[in-house]
Amino acid sequence: MEIVTNDIGSSAARVVLSGRLDIAGAEAVALPLATLAGAKQGLIIDMSGVSFIASIGIRHLVSAAKAQSRRGGRLVLLNPNGLVVEVLTTSGLTSLLPIVHSEAEAASAVGVSQGA
Repeated sequence: MEIVTNDIGSSAARVVLSGRLDIAGAEAVALPLATLAGAKQGLIIDMSGVSFIASIGIRHLVSAAKAQSRRGGRLVLLNPNGLVVEVLTTSGLTSLLPIVHSEAEAASAVGVSQGA
């Protein structure tokens, strides 16, 4: 699992995940996600490069989303593939982990201007 993070202004970050969000992948993203969730008001998680998601991966996303919510922030998932969308939808998590399909929609959802 590869993880690349970029700040969007001072209040949000974009996190690009690539690979499998299985046990090993979840271990790789756990600390960066937790750190960002505690430091930023908005997180855009680009899931377009994630080919598989296991329950432990979902757990880390849910934990980050809950941390954001407690602080008045928001986490959104950008462009997950069909299989990942199916898993999240079947799990009933799309209200906690909203799915967006464009950079503009993601930026608006976390409250940052796209040019920031």
